[in-house]
Amino acid sequence: MDFLSNIVQQVITFLYGLTNMLGVPSYGLAIVIMTIIVKLILYPLTKKQIESTKAMMSIQPKMKEIQEKYKDDKQRLNMELANLYKNEGVNPLAGCLPLLVQMPIMIGIFYGIRDFSYAGPSNFLWMESISTPDPMYILPVLSALTTFIQSKQTMPDTSSPQNKIMLYFMPLFIGYISLNFPAGLVIYWVVMNIMQIGQQALMNKAAGK
Repeated sequence: MDFLSNIVQQVITFLYGLTNMLGVPSYGLAIVIMTIIVKLILYPLTKKQIESTKAMMSIQPKMKEIQEKYKDDKQRLNMELANLYKNEGVNPLAGCLPLLVQMPIMIGIFYGIRDFSYAGPSNFLWMESISTPDPMYILPVLSALTTFIQSKQTMPDTSSPQNKIMLYFMPLFIGYISLNFPAGLVIYWVVMNIMQIGQQALMNKAAGK
């Protein structure tokens, strides 16, 4: 993971150099630009993962029906589920590969930003330094809010008690841990969520929703 973390830090340094050339030297802006680039590059994988997740969610009622009907016959249960996947054109593993590819990248970005050594002023917007937590708590609030919106988009069925817990618990948890994270890391999370929300909205529009 050190390899990916080092790449991330080199990219931030390079983008900071570009902002410096443009007369607006800013590590915060460099992180924003990097996050946008990464999300655009990973969009095909994100799209595939979201489509697979939605497809699995759409057949959940049929899956539950089969699981209840054949709960005492594991062999028949597996066979009926396989037939369901085949008939519905759903591959339960289709969303795993995009996630497996993205996870190391996301983890590398996390450690790269968290452990980044700022060579020079690291002020950004209202913050004197993005190497420390946001003193005004604006970013933690934004991280919780954007996480909630993003979760709401990808979790249309909120009738399930488990989904409801995740829908509200995860944003609160993200907001809470953001209180102690360096602001630069929370900037990455907020921008990533905003990009994800925008990409999801475009996908929904393309699907006629």
